[in-house]
Amino acid sequence: MKFNIRTDSRKIKKGDIFVALKMVNGDGHDYIEQAIQNGAAMIVATHGDYSVKTVIVEDTRQYLIDYLESHYKKYIDEMCLIAFTGTNGKSTSVHLIYQALNQLGIPCASIGTVGFFMKEGKRRYLANTSPDIGEMYELLMEAYEEGYRHVAIEASSHGFGLDRLHGLTYDYATFSNLTRDHLDFHKTFENYAACKRQLFERLKPHGLSMINADDPYHQQFVLEKNRHITFGFENGDVRVVDFNMDMHGTHFTLKLDQQEIDFFTPILGRYNVSNLIPIILILKDMGIAMEKIQTLIPTLEAPDGRIECILFGTNHIVIDYAHTPDGMEKVITTVNELTKGNTYVVFCCRGNRDRPKRPMMMKVATDLTKFAIVTRDNFFGESLEHVVEDMLVGNTNTNYEVCLDRKEAIHKGIDLLEDQDSLLVLGKGHEDYLYLPNGQKIHFYDKEVIMEYLKEKEGKKIAQ
Repeated sequence: MKFNIRTDSRKIKKGDIFVALKMVNGDGHDYIEQAIQNGAAMIVATHGDYSVKTVIVEDTRQYLIDYLESHYKKYIDEMCLIAFTGTNGKSTSVHLIYQALNQLGIPCASIGTVGFFMKEGKRRYLANTSPDIGEMYELLMEAYEEGYRHVAIEASSHGFGLDRLHGLTYDYATFSNLTRDHLDFHKTFENYAACKRQLFERLKPHGLSMINADDPYHQQFVLEKNRHITFGFENGDVRVVDFNMDMHGTHFTLKLDQQEIDFFTPILGRYNVSNLIPIILILKDMGIAMEKIQTLIPTLEAPDGRIECILFGTNHIVIDYAHTPDGMEKVITTVNELTKGNTYVVFCCRGNRDRPKRPMMMKVATDLTKFAIVTRDNFFGESLEHVVEDMLVGNTNTNYEVCLDRKEAIHKGIDLLEDQDSLLVLGKGHEDYLYLPNGQKIHFYDKEVIMEYLKEKEGKKIAQ
């Protein structure tokens, strides 16, 4: 059962099989000698003859898929796979069910944007939300060998579009929402939706799908062959019939099985209630008593960098990963509801990603806040000037400035705060790195920058 096939020459261990894949960013054939030096006992390639056993095939990716399915799928099929798809909310939902099951004594691992979690919350960072198929099977088998039989997965559209989730079938599948994102990859909204729909086409016969009926595209994910439940604030089999929040958390009431059931969560926002409802439905379907679920929900926390709130005097500084027009609108609207003073935002758009959404994000930021500071994100070779030029297309608002240095921009945002104001720092959330224009990757974590500056300001106050 040992996992022994890899596509990354750096991860090769003695006796492993190395499969040379042609990728977007390179060709695995260029790393075959490195794989042999690291101990590869067998090479799978489309051409060449090497010093270890060599298998020449027409399609190395198909060889990898066939090998993974024949050697490991039977074990993975024993596992309960819980998957979440949608433009926004996947990371939060995965983290919530991961916490809930582990607190109930049901070992659960998780795979997604914030990393691979197992063993008491220890995190391993991943390059992609949905890792490539070889790494995905490796992570699942690692969890299996450690005794985990439940895994929560972020099922991204890239994951389906690039066949990173090949052969996996699911016990639980949730659709949260569908808004503009990744059209640089999918080209059309229809392609984007079709990729996400694959999750529901791969539901196990006994599986349960949960669909947010408030989303205008929800019917695309309600498949006749599936057992399904719809939910929402306005529509659905399960509905929110009461909702209120303050800076301490959110109270909501669900109408479920003809009963009205009250819940409290320390997590803020209507959209996060929508992220929590599938967790409640999954636990209920697993046979957990509703009274137990009610006591469990208040203990669950959002992942790092998801509407993460820092108190600063009478002000609040909120860190969030929001990087789409819809995601920004939801988090800014939530903070606006709780802010008595003014709301400010520090944000930017990423380079070489879905250019048409840039003016939409600029409009959301300047329409919904007192003042916006546009700053650096990961531009991936594109210039800040070009990104900002796109952001300003059609813009008529003047309540913004551009500050290239992200650290300086965050400081400026904090300096704007007076009494009962809020500052949102958006776009990077949990990420602790930043790419410079020359491609160099440096350590940069929004929360650290904020905390260091608050400490500095507090020190200046004491000195006065």
